Amino acid sequence: MPVSGPEATVLDVSALLTRHEVLRELGERFEAAGHELALVGGPVRDALLGRAVSDLDLATSARPEQVESLVSGWADAVWDVGREFGTIGLRKGDDTVEITTYRTDAYDQDSRKPTVAFGDTLEADLSRRDFTVNALAVRLPGGEFVDAFGGIPDLAVGRLRTPVGAEQSFDDDPLRMMRAARFVAQLGFTPSDDVVAAMTAMADRLEIVSAERVREELVKLVCGAHPVAGLRLLVETGLAERVLPELPALRLERDEHHRHKDVYEHSLTVLEQSIDLEHRLAGDDQPAPADFVVRFAALMHDVGKPRTRRFEDDGTVTFHHHDVVGAKMTRKRMRALRFSNDVTDAVCLLVELHLRFHGYGTGQWTDSAVRRYVRDAGDQLERLHILTRADCTTRNKRKAARLQRTYDDLERRIAELSEAEELASIRPDLDGNRIMEVLGIGPGREVGEAYRFLLDQRMEHGPLGEDAAADLLRTWWAARS
Repeated sequence: MPVSGPEATVLDVSALLTRHEVLRELGERFEAAGHELALVGGPVRDALLGRAVSDLDLATSARPEQVESLVSGWADAVWDVGREFGTIGLRKGDDTVEITTYRTDAYDQDSRKPTVAFGDTLEADLSRRDFTVNALAVRLPGGEFVDAFGGIPDLAVGRLRTPVGAEQSFDDDPLRMMRAARFVAQLGFTPSDDVVAAMTAMADRLEIVSAERVREELVKLVCGAHPVAGLRLLVETGLAERVLPELPALRLERDEHHRHKDVYEHSLTVLEQSIDLEHRLAGDDQPAPADFVVRFAALMHDVGKPRTRRFEDDGTVTFHHHDVVGAKMTRKRMRALRFSNDVTDAVCLLVELHLRFHGYGTGQWTDSAVRRYVRDAGDQLERLHILTRADCTTRNKRKAARLQRTYDDLERRIAELSEAEELASIRPDLDGNRIMEVLGIGPGREVGEAYRFLLDQRMEHGPLGEDAAADLLRTWWAARS
């Protein structure tokens, strides 16, 4: 870890100020007007960790109207959508900056929004930060480093502590408990014992936080470098019961294919293995960004098992239709967390289709079955490839190798058919206008039925050509009449 002592701190801060000239210019403007200004929180932390710094967060003694007056006409753009919380945003050149008045936040017992009170000192403002590693500041324009709560030692060992008592901090803003799990997932940090104890004792307090804020933290956690560690913390502290109850429910179930571990452990393993395959979604020689859709589908793919578990007379356990049930459960959870329809649809489709490959057996699918596999997956086909491959967690090397060969064969057949037939955009051989022309009918329900009939024929037999499709359509129409 790059943080190693005062000299390294000075060097990192100096480099940060050099890279972002806007910080010095803002510092001089505020100093001339008699106001304090400091770079705070995440940008300072990330600079010390050697991570890239993009957005710049500043804190000031100036009130919002004073901030706006100081930057208007100087900045390229100014916005005040965060004025209610004391924040003015601006853009100068390539830099985006948010400047927030020193403040203290607290939640009423039954409120979903924090009450904001402006403060007067940087140290008091830092004391209200979520963790000591985020309670770091650099005064501007001089570059004086401020660490009033021991954030540097905590950063050096990867420890999460709160500047004040953990229970007080989480009572002020319960979402900080989710952030603790998120920082475990993003940065690989370890929470202190008092942080874990407070999260466990105060899990119910998270219920006053809006679904949108919880969702944002969950997405960042799942897309972190170590999501499994963050998810385990959510489960162990009881927070998952409030955020994603389907996950801890899996701990009680035994997976019929992997008796050495329960479905909970299996699901976490599938998540890790899906991450290892994310490179398939990137272009040639491109880094693979975290993909929330495939990761969340991997996490949720077996959530239908607890509801579908059945014990047979011979002692075996079955989970029939857990794919369909799981997709419905996933949709309900994602709607509760206010996910967009597009993201929800993509995740739920993957959950519903994750078992489809197992009907492939040793490759005895017909071409029509392969076409339907591609058609049903739609634009999620590559993600479905990842999820299906990641879902193999058997310790039997021979079985794992056989499954991999079989899926390799399926992908080969998909590629061959795609090259010949453009599977991703399969359409009937006749469009709606041609269907009406052939049958001599106008727009209506019958056109849709005819279209679906021809699509089924296209799936079953491949490209037919217009003449053959028209003949089939006339025969179908006559029989239907």
